[in-house]
Amino acid sequence: MFKKSLVAALSLFVASAFAAVDANDASLADLDSIKGIGPGTSAKIMEQRKSGKFKDWNDLIERVSGIGGKRAAQLSGEGLRVNGSPFSASTSAKAGLPKASKPVAQ
Repeated sequence: MFKKSLVAALSLFVASAFAAVDANDASLADLDSIKGIGPGTSAKIMEQRKSGKFKDWNDLIERVSGIGGKRAAQLSGEGLRVNGSPFSASTSAKAGLPKASKPVAQ
C-alpha cells in the first residue's frame, strides 16, 4: 500500500513539473522556472503585462524585446503558453517571422 501511495505522489510531482506556464498569469518565479527564461526576460514580460495581457504569441513577440520566432518556439517547447496556446509555425508565418528550425511538440 505504501509503495502505491509513493508512486501516486511521485506521478503527481512529475506531472506538475511539466505543467504549462501562461505568460499572462505566471508569477516571476513561474516564468523563471521555464528553461531559457532568466530574470531579465521575466522582468520584461512582467513589465509589458502591465500594459495589458498578451493577445497571442505575435503580441508577446512584438512587445517583449529579445523574443523572436525561433526563441518563442524554444520557450513554448519548454512549457510557456500565451492564453493557453503553444507557439506554432503557423503563428510565425502570420506574423511574417522566420520559421522555427523544428516544430514544437504539443
